[in-house]
Amino acid sequence: MAGDIKDFHWIIDMLSSIDVGITAIDRDYSIQTWNNFMHNHSGFSFDQVYGKNIFEIFPEVPQDWFTRKVESVFLLQNQAFSTWKQRPYLFKFKDYRPISGTSEFMYQNVTFIPLVSPDTSVNHVGLNIFDVTDIAVSELNLEKANLELSRLSRTDGLTKLNNRTYWEECLATEFSRNIRTHIPVSLILLDIDHFKKVNDSYGHLTGDEVLRHLSVILTKSIRSIDTAGRYGGEEFAIILPGSNASNAKIFAERLRKAIEAHQVNFNQQSLRFTISLGIAELDESIANHKAWIECADTALYESKEKGRNRSTIFKGTSD
Repeated sequence: MAGDIKDFHWIIDMLSSIDVGITAIDRDYSIQTWNNFMHNHSGFSFDQVYGKNIFEIFPEVPQDWFTRKVESVFLLQNQAFSTWKQRPYLFKFKDYRPISGTSEFMYQNVTFIPLVSPDTSVNHVGLNIFDVTDIAVSELNLEKANLELSRLSRTDGLTKLNNRTYWEECLATEFSRNIRTHIPVSLILLDIDHFKKVNDSYGHLTGDEVLRHLSVILTKSIRSIDTAGRYGGEEFAIILPGSNASNAKIFAERLRKAIEAHQVNFNQQSLRFTISLGIAELDESIANHKAWIECADTALYESKEKGRNRSTIFKGTSD
């Protein structure tokens, strides 16, 4: 008997000191067990929480979700689990790494365990709280880095618009979608007028600044469903889903006038510039997205031939 008592004491001591949160609740959701991990991270001692309703002490615990989890354990007498990806935490404990910590709270995995009484009934559910902050933060940082790499892989470095590879992929997608849905979609190609003169007169750094200014105005002008990208050099592309040629020309003229009214101030120099635009609405006569680009490019060439600083609809589409 004395040996059993000694064994019981060291088991209790081990459970109190283990770096895992251990608590238990009864069918009334009153707290029955509370180890040192829970004390240290919550700030509440065992005496402060014993017999208290868990939702009163920890209002951040989502009552409906938590109740469903616990009741399933009582009913089925099987373990249940919650990972940080499903729910970042059960108890909102602060991240205890004051120097290296990069999270405002402790990410947690939780195991719900049926606690079987000697008569085989289950009247208590144990909760094991695992601190997985390091794992969670590492995975989140990796996801963030991958997203950033993905963004950079499709972004033009100078203008921060979509690069040619990416917007052409979007154009091919819109071409395929139009075959299925027949929803109007238009492509605009635009070119900065006399851009070589800008570089020759003001220098390539000023030319780069002109490209950046145009990109900012363009980004502010398009809708969230539109796609804008750099074609190459001083040429840009805009995909306008849901827009026929007439509506696309309204957009093109609004953009053209905004550019014409804009002044670039850089390196103690001021200059204005204009753009020419070509518009092509997709129709059945266009065989593929490459031919679609050629149609818009033909309309752009016509704008240049007619004196620049204007927009032209490709003749093969509706006016």
